[in-house]
Amino acid sequence: MGQGIDHSPVVQFAEEGDVKSVGHSSTLDRDISDPVEIRRFLLQLSEMVGSRARRYSVSGKTIHLYVRYADFFSSWGKQTTLKNYINQSDEIYRAALGILETVELEQPVRLLGISLSNLKHQAEQLPLFEDERKKLFATQAMDTLNDRFGRMSVTYGTLLPGKEIAGSHVIPPSWRPDGIKCVDVE
Repeated sequence: MGQGIDHSPVVQFAEEGDVKSVGHSSTLDRDISDPVEIRRFLLQLSEMVGSRARRYSVSGKTIHLYVRYADFFSSWGKQTTLKNYINQSDEIYRAALGILETVELEQPVRLLGISLSNLKHQAEQLPLFEDERKKLFATQAMDTLNDRFGRMSVTYGTLLPGKEIAGSHVIPPSWRPDGIKCVDVE
């Protein structure tokens, strides 16, 4: 295959199998042991997983968290199965954080990974309650902007530059080259 020789049949896009899981992992550029920094990376990974799940129109019940330690040999993975199907980034983050809180980290972390499985393909249904509808519309707007202007163009405040996170690649808009100084959100 690497030389351009492959005798397997061509599979049309319409005949491809359904997505079975959605996940992201990231090898960090340095070892981290600060719980606040670990939670920030988990939030970033959760947003990446949630965004892809929403793009594929899937929701999942099982969240898997994978951690590899600084020695690159020790690692662990744990999962939890929820009662309801989810694809919202904050719900994925809370589930992953719940898993992380059940273990004591033995050494600094070098790799983090989150995946969503036990998937259900769905047509989006409008939530019954107004607060949930607002959250859905805000998430859809965020996904639309990120699709148009690049991944993580619009993100959570804790992932903005100046929050000392190595994994965030948010670039301040050109009309505010010094970054966001004051934003009133209502």
